[in-house]
Amino acid sequence: MARLLITGVSGLLGINLALEAIHRHQVIGVDRGRLKSTPFQVLQADLFHRDTIDSILESTRPEWLVNCAALANLEECEQYPERARLLNTEMPGELAKICAQRRIHLVHISTDAVFDGKKKDSYTEEDEPHPLGTYSQTKLNGERAVQSANSEAIIARVNFYGWSLNGMRSLGELFVNNLSVGKHMNGFTDVIFCPMFVNHTAQILLSMLEKGLSGLYHVVGPQPMSKYQFGIEIARKFGLSESQINPKSVLLSELTVRRAHNLQLSTHKLSTDLGYELPRFSTGLDEFYTQYQQGYPQKIRSYQQ
Repeated sequence: MARLLITGVSGLLGINLALEAIHRHQVIGVDRGRLKSTPFQVLQADLFHRDTIDSILESTRPEWLVNCAALANLEECEQYPERARLLNTEMPGELAKICAQRRIHLVHISTDAVFDGKKKDSYTEEDEPHPLGTYSQTKLNGERAVQSANSEAIIARVNFYGWSLNGMRSLGELFVNNLSVGKHMNGFTDVIFCPMFVNHTAQILLSMLEKGLSGLYHVVGPQPMSKYQFGIEIARKFGLSESQINPKSVLLSELTVRRAHNLQLSTHKLSTDLGYELPRFSTGLDEFYTQYQQGYPQKIRSYQQ
């Protein structure tokens, strides 16, 4: 059993990682006051200051740290670039330095959005990123800050879906929640990505820590699809109306920040180093649906302050 500290524990990945990890490890979450009555310890703190980070690590003495904290809303990053820089670049760099000094194994969560999507096939970890906006640029700078300060850290580029505190943090739950009440949604036919069920993401991150891996990895699903196809698969699984999903080009959307067209990432390095094949999309979708049937979304929301 390891002592695991999770920053950004109220986020989509953070909360699901904590709930996965409590079965095998001692979990401590760091949050800004949005959680209550969780089955794991939560510390309320703002990580913008090095002294705060030092104090938390001194008091908790974790063996592992997973940094899920980020400003992830693309439009918000464009509106508040300095805040994006502090949270997505500066803070991860400070965490990495202190973890290296204290010999804490760090996982830093990055994003598939560091690529511009112009490549015709899958991106590997060796491909040079080309960010399209403030979010992706600050996340890439965060990767580089972590890598520079702590060569033993894991940097995980991710894309996941699942159930969150407010029901609006993942594309999967947005499709379910909107289609369930008769609302129409756009499904982009020209944005290809590799979604992974967030609980699978959490399990894989724990496996990477347990195996002592380090370096850059693509931690995404092994099956690429368009966001339109993703919505259709969700609708079919949940018995919802596919006709409520409008096939649309992202170029004709009202989004103000450019999105990459192809975010197909190779997972060959990850599956090779783990020694097993990553879960298929259908497996994750089945578990996503089972959680829905078992009241997991309500359970997650009950932890919200």
